[in-house]
Amino acid sequence: MTHPGPIDPNPASIGRVPAPPFVRLPDPRRLFEARKERVDVLAQTSELAPYLRFIAGIAAAQSAIQDGLPEPALPPPDVLERAREFGMPPLDRNQTDVDELISETLNRLFDAVASLAMPIEAQAALERVKVASPEGMRDMVRNVLAEAIPTDTIAEHVYVAAGLQVHFARLAARLEKSKLTRISDGACPCCGGAPTSSLIVGWMEAEGTRYCSCSLCGTLWNVVRVKCVLCSSGKGIGYQEIEGGAGTIKAECCDACRSYVKILYQQKDMALDPVADDIASLGLDLLLKGGDYRRGSFNPFLLGV
Repeated sequence: MTHPGPIDPNPASIGRVPAPPFVRLPDPRRLFEARKERVDVLAQTSELAPYLRFIAGIAAAQSAIQDGLPEPALPPPDVLERAREFGMPPLDRNQTDVDELISETLNRLFDAVASLAMPIEAQAALERVKVASPEGMRDMVRNVLAEAIPTDTIAEHVYVAAGLQVHFARLAARLEKSKLTRISDGACPCCGGAPTSSLIVGWMEAEGTRYCSCSLCGTLWNVVRVKCVLCSSGKGIGYQEIEGGAGTIKAECCDACRSYVKILYQQKDMALDPVADDIASLGLDLLLKGGDYRRGSFNPFLLGV
């Protein structure tokens, strides 16, 4: 899932601590293939197996529908440069409309997941999404991009979010990472998305450093450790986990903003996936629910937690 960089043959580099890359852009096809593989493994031993198998089917569909899908167009160069100048994400959610490509992406996703085993309620929600009016679909897209999902239509928005993940991952992959700038610790430098979770990675060029994972486009961006990724406070940071666990997934809790975001120690287990393992560790969310901290991350497959 990760690829170590080449060995530096320069003797002068011995003992030098390399600066971790700021971002790692998504590989749209591999992103969802790897997620499907990880969810399949997690489903073998999880009490959430039926739901995880459903998520694995969605991930497989997210990968498969990319075949023959037209390439997305980035904003014009002057727009990209202006975003960089003012510290804004180059992929502007507020200016995203349901154009022909987004419609095709969403419809492909809806058709691809129709054969998955799912509860009656999820099947009914899929049927409602498939026959939604253009204005109704625009509203759902806006809700997902605003990370503000109405509680009475969560199931419908899950499918829309899955399609938008494909679209934005394909857009983000076309950006020049050298021209991306930090928006804030808790905002994706490509699309402004909130993190699903963060990873302590084991990459050769960045071992032991932390990356947040975008809930929309899948971009990874570097954030200093022992610091709240939401409010950037370095005070009152604590960690909670399920007793007796492997110690690879914890909730990083912040006393300043009273929120938590999960942190996954991928350097201990390279198979950890920021989306799949966030879902599979639902027990940690339930442990913290109703306590002193609110869940501060965004995962469209864990809406309502």
